[in-house]
Amino acid sequence: MNEGPPASLPQPGYREALAWLYGRRRDGAPRDPERMRALIAAMSLRSPPNGVHVVGTNGKGTVTTMLDAGLRAAGARGGRFVSPHVEDFRERIAVDGLPVPRETVRRFVARVKDRVLVPEPAFFELTLALALWAFARRGVGWGVFEAGVGGAHDATRALDGIRLVVITNVTLDHLETLGTDLTSIARDKAGALRPGVPLVTGAEGEALAVVRAEAERLGCPLYVDDGRAPLFQLPPTAPGLVGDLPPGGAYARNARLAAAALRLLGASEASVSAGLAAPALPARHERFHVGGREVVLDGAHDPAAAALLAASLPAGYVLVFGALARKQGPATLAALEPRAARVVLTEAAVGERPLPDPAGRRFVPDPVTALRLALAEAPPGATVVVAGSLYLAGRVRPALRRMAAAPRTAARTSVPA
Repeated sequence: MNEGPPASLPQPGYREALAWLYGRRRDGAPRDPERMRALIAAMSLRSPPNGVHVVGTNGKGTVTTMLDAGLRAAGARGGRFVSPHVEDFRERIAVDGLPVPRETVRRFVARVKDRVLVPEPAFFELTLALALWAFARRGVGWGVFEAGVGGAHDATRALDGIRLVVITNVTLDHLETLGTDLTSIARDKAGALRPGVPLVTGAEGEALAVVRAEAERLGCPLYVDDGRAPLFQLPPTAPGLVGDLPPGGAYARNARLAAAALRLLGASEASVSAGLAAPALPARHERFHVGGREVVLDGAHDPAAAALLAASLPAGYVLVFGALARKQGPATLAALEPRAARVVLTEAAVGERPLPDPAGRRFVPDPVTALRLALAEAPPGATVVVAGSLYLAGRVRPALRRMAAAPRTAARTSVPA
């Protein structure tokens, strides 16, 4: 493809390009990978020669990041695609570990914005197309792609060249889209499988039975993390298995899946260790030190993720909680509240209360104001937890970075999630 659009076409700036992308919607059209295939064909895009597809309820972004880092340590030119972003759109797409340049975003939008495309692509589809375009321009040999929602009907299902699929876990999430029971949700996520392509999974129970049946039907070698298989064992140098990140926590679960996947792809143990040491994505058990208090920012947005987060922290924290209306706000809060000394409810997105009726709990609509209240009520040395939504994390994180950098506060630290 050419570097940019014909000179006669308008050249949007970066801010204008983002505004245009954010304005693209499906407007009720069904989720269907055929939409993405049509966009790939219309723009003469292609998938990288080799790819890994990461699907699941929790941990997709972390596993994707670890796999990308491990493959790059093994010598591959790697591309990474994750969703959603927390603070910066460019978190979604990286080549060789670096965010896609703003100029690449601008050039892509200039190429596509005035074209007549049928069906008209939505934001997620265009963002995936941007990733494919950027990967091709940079000669990416291995792409690691995080699915958006589910597997069977997600735009990422249109990708070719997939050499391995990871289904991290399956719990109740996206109920309005994937189904209201584990069997339906697992069936949708298992739709990511390709005939004969190996599958690594941490799914359990009823969900694992569904995934196993589909793997057998398609002839996919299946590797299940049962906590004992050598393939999933962490290297002795793996970080994060001390202190408040126990072996049963989110980091260890994600790391075991990434380690198994990298080994199946032929990575050395040194490359596996490098992958597991990858810097964490924003708002995955991310820590800030503000005025003698520790703030843990985590995007936990469903009951399973919230339970893991609560178990990783000492009881008595001050909780700032906000959830999107379409999510399981009450159930997610119920997993975090018992170990909290105080709770401040806030809006994950403007106008969205975390509970239908927050009566009996303090409700502060503005997330930054809610955070300041929680910090004021937390005694020195205490922990403040901000959780319930990655959208909430994105609204709070800029203020947290400023607070942590202010005089007489310690520098921010971050650990893998």
